[in-house]
Amino acid sequence: MARYLWAALGLASIVFHLGLIFSGLVPNLVARPTHLALALPWVLIYAAQGRAALATGWALTLVGVAACGWVAWNHDALSDQYGFLEGDFQLGLAIVLIGVVLEAARRAIGWPLPLIAALALAYALWGQHIPGEFGHSGTPLASFLGTLTIAEGGLWGSLTGVSVNVVAVFVIFGAVLNAGEAGQGFMNIAMAAAGRLKGGAAKVSVLSSAFFGSISGSASANVASTGAITLPAMTRLGYPKRMAGAVEAVASSGGQIMPPLMGAGAFVMVELTGVPYVEIMAAALLPAILYFLAVWVGINAFADRHDLPPVDPKDRPSGRAVAITSAFFLVPFSVLMWGMFGASLTPQYSAALAILTGAVMLFVDARLSFDARRTLLRFEQAFLTSGRQIAMIASIILCASLVIGVLSITGLGVKITSLILSGSGGLLWPSLLLTAFACLILGMEVPTTAAYVICVSVAGPALISLGLDPLQAHLFVFWFALLSTITPPVCGAVFIAAGMVGENWLRVALYAMALGVGLYVIPLGMIANPTVIELSSVPLSALLSAAKIGVGLTALSFGIIGTSKPAFRVALVAVGAALILWPFTGL
Repeated sequence: MARYLWAALGLASIVFHLGLIFSGLVPNLVARPTHLALALPWVLIYAAQGRAALATGWALTLVGVAACGWVAWNHDALSDQYGFLEGDFQLGLAIVLIGVVLEAARRAIGWPLPLIAALALAYALWGQHIPGEFGHSGTPLASFLGTLTIAEGGLWGSLTGVSVNVVAVFVIFGAVLNAGEAGQGFMNIAMAAAGRLKGGAAKVSVLSSAFFGSISGSASANVASTGAITLPAMTRLGYPKRMAGAVEAVASSGGQIMPPLMGAGAFVMVELTGVPYVEIMAAALLPAILYFLAVWVGINAFADRHDLPPVDPKDRPSGRAVAITSAFFLVPFSVLMWGMFGASLTPQYSAALAILTGAVMLFVDARLSFDARRTLLRFEQAFLTSGRQIAMIASIILCASLVIGVLSITGLGVKITSLILSGSGGLLWPSLLLTAFACLILGMEVPTTAAYVICVSVAGPALISLGLDPLQAHLFVFWFALLSTITPPVCGAVFIAAGMVGENWLRVALYAMALGVGLYVIPLGMIANPTVIELSSVPLSALLSAAKIGVGLTALSFGIIGTSKPAFRVALVAVGAALILWPFTGL
């Protein structure tokens, strides 16, 4: 019975978020609190472990949903208060909302992001007692908390708007595709394309992770899903476990930089930069392809070192199976692309049409047969996955919105920007290295999108003031926010892959860093070769830049992983680095 209730709540979340697209304008102070109210039960009750967590989860959900409902019900009156709380009731309501959001984020993703948000709130409340330039003049409590909770400057700000209006819709799209045969379609295409090649199982992992990651946008989800098939295949063929785990971790991390979803980062980037979504997709495409090229080249080098065989012919799908199963994602994807590029619809409207197409395809399987029970189970899975994943992203973005609100209200972001500029001596490359280090540290325990948002809020203005184009600065920060997925000491994708193959995580991490070298150098190549992200405006120059960087990555990967003499490998690394960092400004 409980399962059906959760499925019904997931369906309610889907209907609400899709309804916003088709129903016209809904006030932000109605839509965004409702978004949080729908998310709280999943994070605080559904995922609760133990009686104490369940009891407190119910209590927090009830007060949190009531607070969200009060804000939505009174949105007209609150808009006239201009972010200033009136009376003890509203003060208590603000404290409840902030506390519930912090606890929801803690239960969803652990302590680091809520701790950062709590420290930011403490700075806003007591930062006036800090001497020197990092103190502030103080903010009235009613104004500060009101801006965060009853106006559109904190919890209900533009970041939450992205989660409500765009990210949730694409999460639903991914959930609908994955409930059917689309995942098998990804795997079959990858197997048909790369299975016969040397090191074929590893290359299948790369292709399937690139396909799957384009809709899941989560490195961990990618490892768990595609890895369940590719990791046993690699180990069965005798691939070293450390290499198999590294291939899956590195390939899965690439899903977060692969358009169209980019782990929700593309849509947040639209809001923060003002650049249209289609242009961001075009800018991100070539660097993402280069990343997977570097992984492919690294696998070739490992294949030579370990004599890795292709996939056995009997394990490869037939042409008929490939053609049929690929339709389960190609048809919805075609509808999505037609909507955005052919009919010039908004991304969220196009995704809504693709969702409806994908939902229709849940009625049949790869044998084109219909089974009522199977169809109901698929829809139930889509409802549960949608509700759970929308709630996860909402908890992250709402918590990050608190940090952004504090940075804006107190001016702390400007002060940190000034610190970066002074620490780098006003020079671009030292500023880039400082920013990259900050992204690595912050990203160790904070999800990529949240790490990107926080880092770009403080470092982005500094990089832009030093001459970078805003989109260039944002892509640089976004890529380096991904470092922690494969870089010790905290490397989430590596931990999951190592556990699945039963290998020491540090061995997997060392192989992953070698295979994923593109993650470390491609962002620097984007700075040295700005035309590589200008595919939509100067396609020829962008392709030439990508070709130059691709040759450099090939040399770099073979130099790091290959079996040639040490002197030759050092020369390859030097030539590769020079090609990647040698400026190419276009034709």
